[in-house]
Amino acid sequence: MHSMTQTLLAGLLTCAAITATAPAQAATTADQESVTLHQAVAELPVAAEDRTGYNRESSFGGWIDADHDGCSTRPEVLLDEAVTAPEVTGRCTLTGGTWYSWYDDTTINDARALDIDHLVPLAESWDSGASQWSKERRVRYANYLDDPRHLVAVTARSNRSKSDQDPATWMPPAADATCRYTADWISVKLTWGLTIDPAERTALTTLADNCPDQSIDYTPTS
Repeated sequence: MHSMTQTLLAGLLTCAAITATAPAQAATTADQESVTLHQAVAELPVAAEDRTGYNRESSFGGWIDADHDGCSTRPEVLLDEAVTAPEVTGRCTLTGGTWYSWYDDTTINDARALDIDHLVPLAESWDSGASQWSKERRVRYANYLDDPRHLVAVTARSNRSKSDQDPATWMPPAADATCRYTADWISVKLTWGLTIDPAERTALTTLADNCPDQSIDYTPTS
């Protein structure tokens, strides 16, 4: 009888544990939101931009090694997006490898010819609400690796041509990059609760009208 009681008790505890963890799992799934491209443009809040007080280094800091594995954000993105993986030696030194810069439809065989682009630039994010964040949140934004749409390895020339511009004044030169860039831009703004200015909204509306009404999935950050 003692053995049977133990068995029943163990079964009840197992069921209780499953029941206790189920709501947490459901909440994690529910955190993700989905909206169509055209709806997303309409839902983004519109506000005038303000760059008062912006300084890239003091506002957002530089690359960090968030997981303490020896690789900072830049090589982490390069490793994640490599078409052909580079060799990693020493303190995360990358040798060899191949990358595809979808902004300008270009294949690159030298990591030194690549920049890591914040798809929504740091200055643009500051203008659109990040100026009100804590420094910790801004550093997190600048080094965000949880969603590959946020940081993109692209040719240095395309990144520097873009600078801190939004879609009202700059779009990737590759024709087939337009809809992807539009959707990714909107997803980043939704993820971080950033605003758009009137000219940006006009541009995004026009761009979205000429793209398939795809679903944009994103997880808002806290």
